[in-house]
Amino acid sequence: MLKITPYMGPLVIIVSIAGLWFPLLGYFMLLVFGAIFLIAPFRGRWFCGNLCPRGSFMDFWVGKVSEKRKIPKFLKSYWIRVPLFMLMIVFMGYRLMNTHGLINQIGMVLVIMCLVTSSIAVVLGVTIAPRTWCTFCPMGTLQSIVGVNKYPLKMDIEKCIKCHKCEKICPMHLNIVDMTHNPDCIKCGRCIDICPKDALSFGKSVKDA
Repeated sequence: MLKITPYMGPLVIIVSIAGLWFPLLGYFMLLVFGAIFLIAPFRGRWFCGNLCPRGSFMDFWVGKVSEKRKIPKFLKSYWIRVPLFMLMIVFMGYRLMNTHGLINQIGMVLVIMCLVTSSIAVVLGVTIAPRTWCTFCPMGTLQSIVGVNKYPLKMDIEKCIKCHKCEKICPMHLNIVDMTHNPDCIKCGRCIDICPKDALSFGKSVKDA
């Protein structure tokens, strides 16, 4: 991860809380969406593991009080994730249409969206695991689809000693040892850092390999 990653979390508090009095802060969400659309086609979910303020908040703040239980597999199902993504798009579109183009009202819609989703993320993060929300986050789902084969995590099978340290530290609870590639890898690099045999690395896209 980047050196700045642990310090991105407070931005969630600023937008979600201060935004209720200063709606223009909601436009920060547009910067987030823009970064996602620019990065995902080349690096998949790299934004989630390195620049996402909510992800940072969940890892380094909520993680301190989390139950840290196993994330339920059904939450990773696209049968849940795709409908949730569509629901969010429809709801946002409806709310934005009712703003009549007023700048402050548009900002407030974005603030409320950030506040609601962040509240859900915190509840799930405390009761289950920090990155529970990230497993079915609509924006994360979009990135995993757009950048499905980009910048994959690769393993040198000959070096791997099956110690499973990588899986224990993975914030997304991915089955790293037995997988060839998972589009929900958030490219945080923690598994690479902890591997005692340097068996893991990020490489070219699966199509280019």
